[in-house]
Amino acid sequence: MLFSAFKRLITTLCTLMFMSSSYAVTVQDSKGTFTLDHTPQRIVVLEFSFADALASVGVAPIGVADDKDKSRVLPAVQKVIGDWQSVGTRSQPSLEVIASLKPDLIIADISRHESVYDDLQKIAPTLILPSRRETYSDNLKAAGIIAKVVGKEQEMTDRLVQHQQYMDSIAQQLPDHAILQFGVARADALFLHTDDSYTGGVIQALGMQTPISDRDDSAYRQTSLEQLVALNPEYLIVGHYANPSIVDNWSNEPLWTVLTAVQNDHVYRVDPNIWSRCRGILAAEHIANDLLQIFSEQ
Repeated sequence: MLFSAFKRLITTLCTLMFMSSSYAVTVQDSKGTFTLDHTPQRIVVLEFSFADALASVGVAPIGVADDKDKSRVLPAVQKVIGDWQSVGTRSQPSLEVIASLKPDLIIADISRHESVYDDLQKIAPTLILPSRRETYSDNLKAAGIIAKVVGKEQEMTDRLVQHQQYMDSIAQQLPDHAILQFGVARADALFLHTDDSYTGGVIQALGMQTPISDRDDSAYRQTSLEQLVALNPEYLIVGHYANPSIVDNWSNEPLWTVLTAVQNDHVYRVDPNIWSRCRGILAAEHIANDLLQIFSEQ
């Protein structure tokens, strides 16, 4: 009887070892080939877009670089992932706090975290992808990679189909080919999000356009009032990071009234956190909802 029990134990351990070793996934991240030999259960993400990707397939990270402000995480993401441990800011996450969580996967941003990549690798396998400077299409691609690594590839495939259908349904209710410009306003500067930005890509996916400029610059373009007048979008949407912001101050200048968007009362305020920081599938759908509300109220 003792031998039979021992045999069953050995058989069970062998089965578990086989199940553990049988899971292996290989993807391409921003550093090259990334391979993981287990389904991660304790995931730490260092950007909002990565939390969005996990939430989109029902996976909850245990740690999030939330800038020490949980309200910055998209409400729709919070609803799915529940509570989490803050690991500091996205720009400077705490390696000590990350290590204390004993993660089995870290998802980092190539733009922000390449300099600490080796340190993160010493804590746990680190998948490094674009986030901060990614386009909308880059974001969807990264979401697919994340889903494959966490064992949710089919769920993400289904979710992306649903997402496309949702975005198409909203696009049908918005002005076709309307020229819309989004920017974030600080106390002393306005940064326009161009075609190459995440938000610019969402706007285009919804059937609208962003102004075309001959300036060869980044996806986030600091712009003067004179340059804004030269672009002259039909619709201007601004996320204000300061109160008053530079755009509030511009509204008192005669040149401001030259803008077509101002003359037609097509200047709108939105939440800059959602429109600028919270990139992702759920974030894009939130932006689409905001635009639907804006245009339905005209």
